[in-house]
Amino acid sequence: MISIKNVKKIFSTKSGQVRAVDDVNLDIAEGEIFGVIGYSGAGKSTLIRMLNGLELPSEGQVLVADNEVSSIKGSKLRKARQEISMIFQHFNLLWSRTVQENISFPLEIAGVDKSERLKKVNELIKLVGLDGREDAYPSQLSGGQKQRVGIARALANNPKVLLCDEATSALDPQTTDSILELLVDINERLGLTIVLITHEMHVIRKICHRVAVMEDGKIVELGKVLDVFKKPQAEITKRFVQQVTEPEETKETVQHLVDLYPNGQIVQLAFVGDSAEQPLITNLIRNYQVTVNVLQGKISQTHSGSYGTLFIHVDGEKDEVAKAIEFIHSENVGVEVISHD
Repeated sequence: MISIKNVKKIFSTKSGQVRAVDDVNLDIAEGEIFGVIGYSGAGKSTLIRMLNGLELPSEGQVLVADNEVSSIKGSKLRKARQEISMIFQHFNLLWSRTVQENISFPLEIAGVDKSERLKKVNELIKLVGLDGREDAYPSQLSGGQKQRVGIARALANNPKVLLCDEATSALDPQTTDSILELLVDINERLGLTIVLITHEMHVIRKICHRVAVMEDGKIVELGKVLDVFKKPQAEITKRFVQQVTEPEETKETVQHLVDLYPNGQIVQLAFVGDSAEQPLITNLIRNYQVTVNVLQGKISQTHSGSYGTLFIHVDGEKDEVAKAIEFIHSENVGVEVISHD
């Protein structure tokens, strides 16, 4: 569906050249929800703008839905863009138009007759959950409702690809979750390919099948979301994963626990997939002469399964504690010993 080959984007500034995107290669399958995550300046916004021709690569090739977006111009590009819609962080609605009129706007531009437009708009209003708000203006809507209008408008021309540019960054956590659930529903119902960029790992964790991590214009890590959560390789990826797998102020808490429990071992466990649902602690206490205190933990759901971290204190004879930790290893659970006797 999407193929990015050896793409570079170089901007010339007064202080010299800036490589916003640096030799990126990426393939995104049809019907996939693909996430691109990175901090400000990583190049993710420039990358996504090249998917609909708003930016052209300095080098390389961008193909989307059988169109070489990086080389076509004029009417061919406008036609290709009808298959590539986009939603934005700040909604970009027409404030003088109602919900119905905002959603209808791209159909008007495409020359669709009035009765057909009305039928399509009513279908989209139901799809995004805005029944009864047809005649409301953007100023009368909540942030989540505005984004639902933006999504409905983006779907008006039956696109094959939906690009999401920080689409939930302006929303509160509860509203963010509702919008993400809507995107998943649209993906499943319509088979739509969705590419979203964000700096929030929660968004990636919630709905994406795969993720690319960007830093300084390069993709530094790429893989299935659950695999990336399980074994993040790049330092920046580890920081992103910690956003959702480690409770707040974990470092301070761990240091407090080290001081509080001078004997035994404080162990951080990492659970992935099926291992997150196994009675590990129960088996540990039954099979070994150790005491186990659960200190702190969190389990997160990804699109492909569960991922969790748990801090426990294991105490007992040294040999027995060592055997207990070895048992944990054998259960395909990640183990990191925080403190030693």
